[in-house]
Amino acid sequence: MPREIGTPNMSQCLVAGGFAGMAVDTALYPLDTIKTRLQARAGFIASGGFRGIYSGLSSAIIGSAPGAAMFFLTYEQIKAAFPTQPDSQPLVHMFAASVGEVAACLVRVPTEVVKQRLQAGQHSSLTAVLRQTHSAEGLLGFYRGYLTQVVREIPFTCIQFPIYEYLKLCYARRQRRSILSWEAAVCGSIAGGIAAAVTTPLDVVKTRVMLSTKQKGLHQGLEYSGIISTLSRIAREESPRALFSGVVPRTVWISIGGFVFLGSYEKMKAVLLDTGLLASA
Repeated sequence: MPREIGTPNMSQCLVAGGFAGMAVDTALYPLDTIKTRLQARAGFIASGGFRGIYSGLSSAIIGSAPGAAMFFLTYEQIKAAFPTQPDSQPLVHMFAASVGEVAACLVRVPTEVVKQRLQAGQHSSLTAVLRQTHSAEGLLGFYRGYLTQVVREIPFTCIQFPIYEYLKLCYARRQRRSILSWEAAVCGSIAGGIAAAVTTPLDVVKTRVMLSTKQKGLHQGLEYSGIISTLSRIAREESPRALFSGVVPRTVWISIGGFVFLGSYEKMKAVLLDTGLLASA
């Protein structure tokens, strides 16, 4: 019978989270590119269509491992620090996931800015987007959309992780054994798909803000800033339907991503705990 998975230490969280982040971003990058181009103001075809769907992959890989590692390190440690009464578990999971996202976004947002500008065809290479973003906006340009991303991620995780933990618990009770990694992956896929569909408008806002620049001339009309103002501007100028641009690839991407991401994390975590690797680190 499989052993019950315990709480990993800091080193195990970092390794398992980093592995999961790299696995999901590398496997599902083309869907992420399509979603970004559908949400861009210039439109799907003008932003590149199906050409170069791996544009920006290098920046995603650089940021995926530390971002995911930071999230799970924070999530697991906060979750373990609170009481385990059943009635309080959803709130604990919401709080732990929210704090985890705030921490992870410190690493994730700069790479997301670079990645999305490459995906939308605004720059031709990684060095070009780094140089031009820094020249036009300074270091803060790499954190453009940080608040928007956090505001998007917190509702997403507040939906995804309580559902994920609840599905795992219910399935384990029904099977009368500890849940396996692939079963946890299915739970993650269901929870991720629900959260993705519901939070698509916030994702559209995040994409528009990150793709905006402070350059004059050609990009002057593409400036977006502020969550509420961007939401209302998109609804007013393009119709409320535009707020759900890319909802299908986003939901499919995150459903598959939830399977790969959380399944990879649970598998690596179980391996580390079972073998005792990094147990004393």
